[in-house]
Amino acid sequence: MWAPSPCPGLGRASRSSSAFGRTEVIDNSLNPDFLHKFVLDYCFEERQNLRFDLYDVDSKSPDLSKHDFLGQAFCTLGEIVGSAGSRLEKPLTGIPGKKCGTIILLAEELGNCRDVATLQFCANKLDKKDFFGKSDPFMVFYRSNEDGTFTICHKTEVVRNTLNPVWAAFAIPVRALCNGDHDRAIKVEVYDWDRDGSHDFIGEFTTSYRELARGQSHFNVYEVVNPRKKMKKKKYLNSGTVTLLSFTVEAEHTFLDYIKGGTQLNFTVAIDFTASNGNPSQPTSLHYLSPFQLNAYSLALRAVGDIIQDYDSDKMFPALGFGAKVPPDGHVSHEFPLNGDASNPACHGIAGVLEAYQRSLRHVQLYGPTNFAPVVNHVARSAATVLDGSQYFVLLIITDGVISDMAQTKEAIVNAAKLPMSIIIVGVGQAEFDAMVELDGDDIRISSRGKVAERDIVQFVPFRDYMTGGPGAGLSMAGLAREVLAEIPDQLLSYMKARGIKPHPHPSHVP
Repeated sequence: MWAPSPCPGLGRASRSSSAFGRTEVIDNSLNPDFLHKFVLDYCFEERQNLRFDLYDVDSKSPDLSKHDFLGQAFCTLGEIVGSAGSRLEKPLTGIPGKKCGTIILLAEELGNCRDVATLQFCANKLDKKDFFGKSDPFMVFYRSNEDGTFTICHKTEVVRNTLNPVWAAFAIPVRALCNGDHDRAIKVEVYDWDRDGSHDFIGEFTTSYRELARGQSHFNVYEVVNPRKKMKKKKYLNSGTVTLLSFTVEAEHTFLDYIKGGTQLNFTVAIDFTASNGNPSQPTSLHYLSPFQLNAYSLALRAVGDIIQDYDSDKMFPALGFGAKVPPDGHVSHEFPLNGDASNPACHGIAGVLEAYQRSLRHVQLYGPTNFAPVVNHVARSAATVLDGSQYFVLLIITDGVISDMAQTKEAIVNAAKLPMSIIIVGVGQAEFDAMVELDGDDIRISSRGKVAERDIVQFVPFRDYMTGGPGAGLSMAGLAREVLAEIPDQLLSYMKARGIKPHPHPSHVP
């Protein structure tokens, strides 16, 4: 914004510290209504910081230092889209002792974000990996990010004992595949499934949405290549081929349609207080409260909570602990309120959750065992009371250990899969997390008492994969948030679609 006095204009809208763009100049107005739109890539799983600077333009110079600064506003893209009707009103600040007015920010989704692609693949002559049989192949799809990294966006089912699998057709939002860039690389890895989770790599190939959209043709027959084999064997050609059998695309309701229509995300935290974490007073403990840096529990909570809180209007988050002896009588509890109020365990903001967590460490005795079912059922009871799509519940469990009540937890998750609910599990420390991988259900859908979960609602990530230490730790926290939150929009959509729930009409914008 910028112009001749008093002509406000937005000097720049910034992402982090890089200038993104400027609005047009509006002459002689103290209540300008800017028409210029900024087109941004929206990622639910990332914290996208924005800054808006307003200037009164006094000349035609593009140099902002030549114009009068009127104020600025800071927010995240998530704050804007998470506000009612995707309309956010913020006070302008930046001039000490002066009221600078307000800025109103509106967001709307571009139409091409609604497309959902349905694809089906088969493979031919894949490498044999199993000694006593053929292979049990499955594919993993990754979209490329702006920074050159890859994020998993789909896993096929496992097809047992064959080198020529035909996988079931699957639907995936085009946004998840390529984030709106039809030429962005899509990497596909092919594996032979093993029960112990040590899946054997068969090979990989890359494609793009634009290529896939050509449908079944010679363009969409891909050689599956294992780079190690290619380096070792001169006559190596490939480890089989993958063929696209069919491709269709249609527009569907999006995650943002529901958020804009008023759906709220209810965020609950559950923290592991079992003795295996170590004595909180010792620096070796995962719960150690250092005056210099946050511990693993606090870092994981901040990484996830700072993003998801933008989608909860009241910013009140229930926070629970499990696996400790609690006052006044020292009984073992697996769903005690961190704030000490059993009738209302909600804390104000992520800062309030952190404060309650640190206070609890001083009052409870770490004990055991590591039971998940009580906190899963706690949130499920709340979710079961709101089935109309107006609320969606996300439970974050942060744990260090081997789960003790696997059978009960599986049953709780199978029951929760029918509800508007997702579960994120972050494993901290160096324990083996085999059971958590099983709960994740990406390879084989979780089941209990003969019932298979209606949806995959669990995402597990080991915290250690994102801890680099030193100056890079902040970047790894962004990676952690991206990995654990990436599935939430599609899990919300899978619930809404299964129940036939349409988004409410968007509230009308009132400038």
